[in-house]
This record gives sequence, C-alpha cells and structure tokens, in this order.
Amino acid sequence: MKAETHPHKLQWRSPHGRALPDGERTLIMGILNVTPDSFSDGGKFIGAQAALERAGAMLAEGADVIDIGGESTRPGHAPVSEAAEIDRILPVIEAVRGAFPEAAISADTYKAGVARAAVRAGADIINDVWGGRFGGENMARAAAELRCPVILMHNRPASGYTDFWPDVIADLRASIDTMLGAGVEAGQIWTDPGFGFAKNVAQNLEVLKHLSRIVDLGCPVLLATSRKSTIGSVLKKRMPTEREDGTAATLVWGVQQGARMVRVHDVARMRPFVEMADAIRAGAEWTEVGKS
Repeated sequence: MKAETHPHKLQWRSPHGRALPDGERTLIMGILNVTPDSFSDGGKFIGAQAALERAGAMLAEGADVIDIGGESTRPGHAPVSEAAEIDRILPVIEAVRGAFPEAAISADTYKAGVARAAVRAGADIINDVWGGRFGGENMARAAAELRCPVILMHNRPASGYTDFWPDVIADLRASIDTMLGAGVEAGQIWTDPGFGFAKNVAQNLEVLKHLSRIVDLGCPVLLATSRKSTIGSVLKKRMPTEREDGTAATLVWGVQQGARMVRVHDVARMRPFVEMADAIRAGAEWTEVGKS
C-alpha cells in the first residue's frame, strides 16, 4: 500500500478541469521569473522560447507546478503596470500550456486583472504575495469567479508588529476570510508564511521555526524560502546561487512542520532533500512503492 506522508489529500481543482497534484507527497513548485530584475534570476528567462525551455527542464526534473511571474517583488523593486505584466506573462503561459497540456501552471501576481488574463490563457492557480488584500476585494472576487485555487502569502505594507505571532495569524485569517466571503471554496485556499516579506532575519527564522502554527490554520501551506537574503545573512553568502545548501535545510524543516509544497529555483538539486524529508515524515509507513 502506498504510504501517505500527509494525512489528507488536497482538494484543489483547476478551473480548466485538469487534475492537479494530489499532494500525498510534498509538492515542488518551480520558479519561472520572466522579469529583468528578480533578485536571483532576473533577465535569464525573458522571451517565450527561453521561458518555455526552462519550464520544460523543471518539469523533467520533477516540478509539480510551474510558477510564472512577471513582476519582481524583491526589496526596492520597480512596480510594473497591469498591462506590462500581462504582456510579459501571457505569451509564456500560452507557450507552456501549448507544449505541456497537463502541466499545472501558477501565475505569480497580486493584480486581479492579471489573474483573470492568466487563468483565461491557461493558468490553473493564482499565487498572491499580498494575500488577496492589496487590491481590497478585487482579487477575492476574481478568484471566486475564476473558480481557481489561490495561494495567500503573509505580507504587510510595513514590518512593524504589535505582537508578532498574533499579528501574523490575524493577517492570514483576514486573508482567508476575505476569500471565503467572496465565495472561494475552502479547499481552493492555500497559505504561505511570507518568509522574506515584511520580516527581519529573526522574524523570518521564527516564522519558519513555528511553521506548524500556520499549518494549524487548516489550509495547505506553501513554503517559499529559496535563496532568500535571510539564508545569506545566516550563512554569510552574498550571492543568491550560493544559498542552495541553506535553502535545503529550510525545506527539510518545513516539510517536517507540515508544508505541503515548496517553491524553489533549482528543482533538481532540491528534490532529493524533499523526498528524504517525506520519507522521514512517513517513518515506518514508508515503502519503496510510496517513494516519489
């Protein structure tokens, strides 16, 4: 019998009728930034052909979801208009969908107009770094109308907290309630602790140390720590590409805390760590059949 590393299958559904990964193991989301200024890979995959080749490579390496983003969210990034973001990501979404009809595609955007265009072009999932709250009710209405899964990341305009954990939990509950209030089904909602957003190094480590508190909110959790500056600060690694070992440690910890999906730049390098963490999580229930 196949060993389950997580107690429940995922309930999310693509608005296009495609089967999304069931999540009996920890899923891997591959990052595909089609931006000139992303902190780690800005400018590398601009253009539909370069992006398509990168998507194909990540799928071959074991990515379960391809996350396509057209606006950098690194500190100090230059805002991008809705029209410019659509122009960046739609040709890529269409190319990836055409080449890989069954692949799960996520659009990394906080703009409702971009979300609508992305899903209509073939994206299955919306990954919102502002937790659906940046544009008021707009993203929530869009997600409800599109009937797509939505990932709600913890974020806030300023990093000041009255009481860190109660504030983080309250923020995420507000994001979840906004989606539910707009008519998004509970099984379509994910959360993300927002590692690297509106938090200092100590707070990023704290939110990772006690990730189970966010898991306890009841939504599946995406963990996105890949190559981020907190890892660089701890390990004294200035270049993002030097932070893969630190990234691996965060992923193993996150899987043990209950993360259902991890978002990474280097799928091939991170996959063995995720698989091993799943095996440890399964313990005596692990079998060769149950291995990814």
